[in-house]
Amino acid sequence: MGDRLNSVRRTFEPLLRRIFHAYFLLVRGMTLGVRAVVLDSENRVFLVRHSYITGWYLPGGGVDLGETMEQAMRRELKEEGDIDLTGDAVLHGIFLNSHVSRRDHVAVYVVRQFRQDRVPEPNHEIVECGFFAITALPEGTTSGTRQRLAEVLDGKPLTATWR
Repeated sequence: MGDRLNSVRRTFEPLLRRIFHAYFLLVRGMTLGVRAVVLDSENRVFLVRHSYITGWYLPGGGVDLGETMEQAMRRELKEEGDIDLTGDAVLHGIFLNSHVSRRDHVAVYVVRQFRQDRVPEPNHEIVECGFFAITALPEGTTSGTRQRLAEVLDGKPLTATWR
């Protein structure tokens, strides 16, 4: 069943992306998202795999109307990883996500102080998640995710675009 779902998702993923972004273009004009580089005490990073798009990503999502970027990041971490911040998050940068849309921007935070009581069970949005050593990222970790990790952990220069 999992292979069939992955095949269907890969087939329709480009169309679904366009539909979601056309909708956001109509209701928002410009889209703003957040992602978080969540690092545990062993410098492992928390990644998620979605049901509707291929690959492993930093947790995050869209900023809702009336919500700050930090509020959105905290909400998404709770929803996707049952992660609650116990200290401050640091804004790493804001990136143009032009491979999705010329109007899409992503704010990335670095989180090192948090509590996670349990790893969430798979659900309709997040089918898999966990902490991974930087030297052993799962196959399919996206290039944008790898770029942000290189910036945060290896001191690589920030790029203006997501990829």
